[in-house]
Amino acid sequence: MRHSIRRQLRFLRVYAVVNSIVLIVLATAAFRQAGAQKFDRITAQRIDIVDADGTLRMVISNKDRMHPGSMDGKTLDRPRPVAGMIFFSDEGDEIGGLTFSGREAGGSRVADSSLMFDQLKQDQTIGFSYREGNGRRTAGFQVWDRADSHLSEVFDQISAANKNANPAEREAALAKIAAAMPPGPRRVFVGKTNDRAATVSLADANGKPRLTLTVNPDGNPRIEFLDEQGKVVARLPNR
Repeated sequence: MRHSIRRQLRFLRVYAVVNSIVLIVLATAAFRQAGAQKFDRITAQRIDIVDADGTLRMVISNKDRMHPGSMDGKTLDRPRPVAGMIFFSDEGDEIGGLTFSGREAGGSRVADSSLMFDQLKQDQTIGFSYREGNGRRTAGFQVWDRADSHLSEVFDQISAANKNANPAEREAALAKIAAAMPPGPRRVFVGKTNDRAATVSLADANGKPRLTLTVNPDGNPRIEFLDEQGKVVARLPNR
């Protein structure tokens, strides 16, 4: 009887020790996972960065899984075949991003890279961009005026248009939606144009250039003042 009791006590002691070791190992592993970790290399198609409450703040993605854009709880239904990063506000609205694409095939080069920052609840209001196609390139800094309305007001229309399988009809529908939206004129451009001129262009509230400073590819500088119709009313040098 006493021998049996001693044997059971030894078993309980061993059981308690083993349980303690297991708990220590599990606690240590959990602590290490919760803390900062270091990786030499990560391969992923998309990474979502979120706040503690789950609000999406940034997406890093390849061109196949890029976030289509969202605002006021609505998500656009559209393809977005560009790689890069998309930024989101405290409310989960898209507020800009860094995107890039480019390819060369059959002697033709096509490229598009941009870093854009959006007005709250609207489209881009400041940005840097580079575009190339058909042997022509532009690159520069731009500033736009945007309306006070929410861009999400046309999300349903854009999503419906994107579902149209006919390319011509789809583009026509998207163009009609864009034409009905409040204007978003470009007010400032500083960069290089398609004709390889270095240019500073300042526009009025309607997006009409009113003052331009240009150095053409031959190195000739000029300053031009324009009226509302785009007619040059003064030029320096005057020739």
